[in-house]
Amino acid sequence: MTSIARSAYKVKGMELRSRKQLNHGTHFVARFGAVYFVTICCVARNRNSLCHESLAAMLFTSARLYHANARWYLNLLLLMPDHLHLLIGIDGKTPLSDLIRDFKRITARTTGIKWQRNYFDHRLRKDESLAEKADYILNNPVRAGVVACVEEWPFVIRDDSFQ
Repeated sequence: MTSIARSAYKVKGMELRSRKQLNHGTHFVARFGAVYFVTICCVARNRNSLCHESLAAMLFTSARLYHANARWYLNLLLLMPDHLHLLIGIDGKTPLSDLIRDFKRITARTTGIKWQRNYFDHRLRKDESLAEKADYILNNPVRAGVVACVEEWPFVIRDDSFQ
């Protein structure tokens, strides 16, 4: 199977393609630790599923526990109404796919969130700036038009929260 596999199925004689299955296998460089930009989406798109104070508090608690237990180093977590963005460092011992699977599983059980099956990840290369990625993520609510400036968005935790 290639790194990006597509499956096809037929409905009433028409061939339909399903979504790509992204390869979340451990790349050689990531075996020694890496920083990832991760996006996880809710099943219900274009609805506010995440930006509620009590639910956000539970998601932030879970993310902080992962950080405290050294499952990942949490640089940034930002909630949007129907998805979240993570900027995390991992040590390379546990595959990213296992970490995200476990995080989605526990948060689904504790909050009732229905996550999409897959997620998007991007490993930061050595020439990419962590600060630039963080700035991009922090400006997501501004680009979406839900706030006028970054400081107005309450659904975010940053690494300075852990010092």
